[in-house]
Amino acid sequence: MMDPDLILRWFHVIGACVLLGTGAGIAFFMLMAHRSRDPRFIAQTAAIVVLADMLFTTTAVVLQPISGGLLAFRLGWSLVEGWVLLSLLLYVLTGVFWLPVVWMQIKMRNLAQEAADRDTALPRSYFILFRLWFACGVPAFLAVLAIVWLMISRPSIDLF
Repeated sequence: MMDPDLILRWFHVIGACVLLGTGAGIAFFMLMAHRSRDPRFIAQTAAIVVLADMLFTTTAVVLQPISGGLLAFRLGWSLVEGWVLLSLLLYVLTGVFWLPVVWMQIKMRNLAQEAADRDTALPRSYFILFRLWFACGVPAFLAVLAIVWLMISRPSIDLF
């Protein structure tokens, strides 16, 4: 029989990979579609991106703190241990940036679809949203990278 702690760690690492991979993939595909300035292409890409965010990112976002909490409990790590607490704070920060990003992706998809349906150029509001989306996405992605580093290195950090 496999070690339950090993299985739990595996699920937690897979969840981190999904968050990091989906985040990078979504950013890449949205950026490439945006660069085309083609409303149809942007609408189609954004529709897939929104679906991927809902299926993969949301699932990982929900399961990650559960698997992390179970790991901490089983392995005897305190939730106020420096690296654990910093990871949790960065996780909340990621969520603060990620939730608006999801809303912006939906809005950009809708604006691009409207422009495609009307056979017009993308509206100014689309470009404003894209800049905000990018501005929110960068710190969210960097925070996830930092969390993965903290998970791997588990540095001794005194926060109190």
